[in-house]
Amino acid sequence: MIAVEGELAESQGRETTGKSALLPQRHPNHDLFICDVLDAIPKDDMASMEHPIFSLATKADTRVLRYENKNVVVEIAPSVRGLATIHDKDILIYCISQLMAKKNAGEPLAQTLHLNAHELLVWTNRETSGDGYRRLKDAFERLGGTRITTNIKANGEEITEGFGLIESFRVIRETKSGRMSELKVRLSDWVYRIIQGSEVLTLSRDYFRLRKPVDRRVYELARKHCGEQDEWKISLELLHKKTGASSHSREFKSMIRELVQNDHLPDYQVSLEDEMVIFRNRMSYKPKTDVRYPTLDPEAYHDAKLVAPGYDVYYLEQEWRDWWVKSGMPELGFPGKAFVGFCKRHYELNPKP
Repeated sequence: MIAVEGELAESQGRETTGKSALLPQRHPNHDLFICDVLDAIPKDDMASMEHPIFSLATKADTRVLRYENKNVVVEIAPSVRGLATIHDKDILIYCISQLMAKKNAGEPLAQTLHLNAHELLVWTNRETSGDGYRRLKDAFERLGGTRITTNIKANGEEITEGFGLIESFRVIRETKSGRMSELKVRLSDWVYRIIQGSEVLTLSRDYFRLRKPVDRRVYELARKHCGEQDEWKISLELLHKKTGASSHSREFKSMIRELVQNDHLPDYQVSLEDEMVIFRNRMSYKPKTDVRYPTLDPEAYHDAKLVAPGYDVYYLEQEWRDWWVKSGMPELGFPGKAFVGFCKRHYELNPKP
């Protein structure tokens, strides 16, 4: 269970009254003018998707957390800056994604990365204002200061000693305005072993648009457990525990109801039935018809968004399915490539400003 010292509010409905559940897409056309590093597909490590390592609090969180589930024990201790938050995790996701892109391309890997701060902010849908750079530096400090002791396995090895999420970071250069430009980051041995073992899963790019920490955490769990299955069920009580949310059970249920009502979770539709939370895969076969459509993986949706910027990818998916049925439902060896090609042609014929 989670051992807490005091209650810190997660980002809840009352804090976002009048706001959309999704953040704006701040850099919709980045792929048109910034280098290929931004085209890396978002990847997250499966260990922290399964276990609540990151704080969901919106203020400095100085609790010591302890989570136990079956044979896994995780203890997370903060620095004076507080625990690393789930929004700070964007940095780790960026680093993991860049290294996995290199690994998949057959390029050599290194535990130390040299990053461009602006590209990191754009890729994770963050603001590129002066305040955005300040928050980025704060996030690095929390990531470096948070210490974890766990017996979670990484690439077949069990770690029982304490370690940080990143070993170190250093600002290489700052502009006259005070904004960091380049960064040097060394990942922890634990995170690096996870990358070497390819113990990662693909995320939707819309993950970075989720405003509430709880929504991000719920999406991680859905992606980890539902994956490409048609659906996944979990009790509301167990979901509450697995998120690591410190809110009361009534508040947590209210947050899930709001998520159900807004229907804004990427990849999955959520429903709440008799204290059971049900996640249904938006990408899988729809039971309303006898037709079994070709299955698309998350990377196909990612590529479709790149070739057809400004379009709702799920609208394009329905258009493509209708076209496929009218074409006689031919067998497709590579449905993802066929879908992306359709989206590209659609955009060429009907470009959006």
